[in-house]
Amino acid sequence: MLDPDIRDFVRSGHFAALSTLMPDGTPQTQVMWVDADDTHLLINTEDGRQKQRNVERDPRVTVLVWDAENPYRYAEVRGTVVDMVRGPEARNHIDHLSHRYFGKPYSNPIRTERIIWRIAPDRQYLRG
Repeated sequence: MLDPDIRDFVRSGHFAALSTLMPDGTPQTQVMWVDADDTHLLINTEDGRQKQRNVERDPRVTVLVWDAENPYRYAEVRGTVVDMVRGPEARNHIDHLSHRYFGKPYSNPIRTERIIWRIAPDRQYLRG
């Protein structure tokens, strides 16, 4: 279960650093938009990207969400991608995130298919 304080912090529109594991075990980290439901962190990505291939091979991830105005206020969630949602729900979700972060629908070209990762927390921490 996701800590309610972390859920609310994540839903405030802070950016996240997502780390996945490359085939040789080295971490790959990218700045991402992030969301949460009552149980999981949610990451929206596109099929075919390296992070998607990484998670299909090894579903363990770390997500660090920080407050841009106070970077010492942050949440870290280490967990496992336990579900992937595709189709219209994932496409609508990227528009929802784009509105949250930029106030308009998602405008980047979608080359394949959007996917929502549901990340179950194994360890979670909120500072600040």
